[in-house]
Amino acid sequence: MTQSVKQHPRFGWDDYQRWPDEQRWEIIAGEAFDMSPTPTPRHQAIVGELYAALRPYFAGKRCRLFLAPLDVKLSDQDVVQPDLFVVCERKKIKPTHIDGAPTLVIEVVSPSTELHDRIRKTRLCAAFGVKEFWLVTPYPWLVEVFVLGGKSYRLQRSYSKDDTLRSPTFRGLAVALRSVFAFPLEPGEEIRMVREGRPKYGKVAVNLPGGNA
Repeated sequence: MTQSVKQHPRFGWDDYQRWPDEQRWEIIAGEAFDMSPTPTPRHQAIVGELYAALRPYFAGKRCRLFLAPLDVKLSDQDVVQPDLFVVCERKKIKPTHIDGAPTLVIEVVSPSTELHDRIRKTRLCAAFGVKEFWLVTPYPWLVEVFVLGGKSYRLQRSYSKDDTLRSPTFRGLAVALRSVFAFPLEPGEEIRMVREGRPKYGKVAVNLPGGNA
């Protein structure tokens, strides 16, 4: 589970650079968060499918597509490693890290990171001007697309397994989500889905004023 380090109230970029590379941490407002355990195979499969789906669109364009692990330094006290992100300003791309806010950030949530991604990361990315944010829930299949309005996000649209996601920021960027969510469910994992059907109870007679039922 993502845990906050309490014994030292504030950390910064200089501290972060001295930490072991094999350990994954994020810093938000100077507070350090341990991002272990390592991602699951399902998490990594979704990240890989999204990268494969997005890469052709960004090939040869000014905006560059990246995936974790790669440090994104938003400030001296805010350092994160999004699962996938797009940077459109080349001056932000440094030899060792990204210095500044991406245009698009994509996070694939897991039980241990969902509150961190959904609350802390969304607020942080909005505060630093990330224009578009995708929050991907592996199961039940869901992608929530948020767009920046002022200093906070609004939900532009939610997509599920059979949908094609269309980016509100990048014209022509479309992702068929069936391939992204093409993984088998574990025994007992499938939930009962709401489906279209026909009631067995027949029609109900309605008495209208001044008329016949």
